[in-house]
Amino acid sequence: MTTALSRLDRVENLFPELFRRWARPLQLIDDTELPADIRVDITENDKEYLVTAEIPGAKKEDVRVSIDGSYVSIAAEINKDEERKSGRSIVRETFRGSVSRGFSLASEVDDKNAVAKLEDGILRLTLPKREGTPQKLLKIQ
Repeated sequence: MTTALSRLDRVENLFPELFRRWARPLQLIDDTELPADIRVDITENDKEYLVTAEIPGAKKEDVRVSIDGSYVSIAAEINKDEERKSGRSIVRETFRGSVSRGFSLASEVDDKNAVAKLEDGILRLTLPKREGTPQKLLKIQ
C-alpha cells in the first residue's frame, strides 16, 4: 500500500498544474474573481540577476517594480477591456484585478542601473548586483 501511495505522490509532483486544474470543478461565471499568480524565472551570473515574469494582460503603465536592497517587488493592475456580445458567458478564466509578487535575492541590487521591459505580457528585469557587497561566509564554531 505504501508503494502505491509513493508512486501516486511522484506522479502528482510531475504534473502539479495539470492535477490542480483537474481538481478544480468547472464553474459557471459569477462576479467573483479567481486570484492570479505572477510566475517568475530567476537566473544569475557574476554581475546580475535576470528575472522573467509572466503578467498576461498587463500594460506597462499598470506595472510597478520596486527594489529595496535585495528585495524585489512586482505589482500590476490588470484591466481587460472586453466587448460583450449577446448571450452570457459560461466560463471565464481570465483574471482582472491586482496581482503582486515579491522575492529576496542573495545580493543587493544596484537599483540605479536596473532595467525593466514589458512585451507581450512578459516582464524582463535585468538587476545588476551592487558592487562592494560580497557574500559573507560565517565560520562555524
